[in-house]
Amino acid sequence: MAQLTAPTSNPSLDIPKQGMPVTIITGFLGSGKTTLLNQILKNKEDLKVAVLVNEFGDINIDSQLLISVDQDMVELTNGCICCTINDNLVDAVYRVLEREDRIDYLVIETTGVADPLPIILTFLGTELRDFTNLDSILTVVDAETFNAEHFNSEAALKQITYGDIILLNKTDLVTPEKLEEVENFIHDIKNGAKILHSQHGEVALPLILDVGLTPIDDYTANDAEDTHEDEHHDHHHEHHSHHLENDGFVSISFQTDRPFDVHKFENFLTEEMPQDVFRAKGILWFSDSDLRHIFQLSGPRYSLHADEWQTQPKNQAVFIGRKLDISQIYSQLNKCLV
Repeated sequence: MAQLTAPTSNPSLDIPKQGMPVTIITGFLGSGKTTLLNQILKNKEDLKVAVLVNEFGDINIDSQLLISVDQDMVELTNGCICCTINDNLVDAVYRVLEREDRIDYLVIETTGVADPLPIILTFLGTELRDFTNLDSILTVVDAETFNAEHFNSEAALKQITYGDIILLNKTDLVTPEKLEEVENFIHDIKNGAKILHSQHGEVALPLILDVGLTPIDDYTANDAEDTHEDEHHDHHHEHHSHHLENDGFVSISFQTDRPFDVHKFENFLTEEMPQDVFRAKGILWFSDSDLRHIFQLSGPRYSLHADEWQTQPKNQAVFIGRKLDISQIYSQLNKCLV
């Protein structure tokens, strides 16, 4: 294997030399993880950051910044790179470590319904601990949609329990009372939680990178008693769908070569769609428009952004939620077709 050298220090953030610092970003569906990653990739601190994601789809990489796109790596002019994990986290980390050019910092995004523990243990319990330095677990929380029901989900609870920093995002959309209520709730779950506020995922990088907050000894001390459980975790780690089902989550994909009637579809979103859909996204085709519509829904809000079709028009959408009645949603969507 290639010899790994520690990244050179950056005086403004004083990156430790013994190993590449790593931040794990976790957070519930639609909380704003990807928006935060886009902020980090724009990177105002002259840090060269590598971001590992499960899919490029949502990363909005500014085309002016693009140098090259390999099949699983995107390189930017500011020295940042973005790579996909492709099932094997350890391999993805090595691809970053083995690069010739300097990378100061590694940021990993977990899926919205993942328990962060297996990822934490990958850094502390494999050979990666010799080359990397787990710096902090950052949990993004949507201040607006956050409520006690989130904690029917074991994953949402664990994300807060393991978070070293809780980034309360979308604070511009809530009242001060709601903000205080959410903060109290988080402090009840995690005593002494470090909470930051943000809007649109904008946060000064020195507040979240190179903060040295992960209590590594706590995880390694528990190794012996947790090993059995972790094997179980790791076994499931490769298959996100198990994790979804265990938690009552359902992911519904809908595809068709027929267009939607825009009024019927809007009526479905606002009047008929079950409350338990947390997140949806897709590329939509409406009968009265020549444009394709990029659809994003998170909690109670949705957006449609129109641009030109690059392909034959069709409808593709994914709805994620808890204990959804799949056949009911299919039939509702089918009724919206022209």
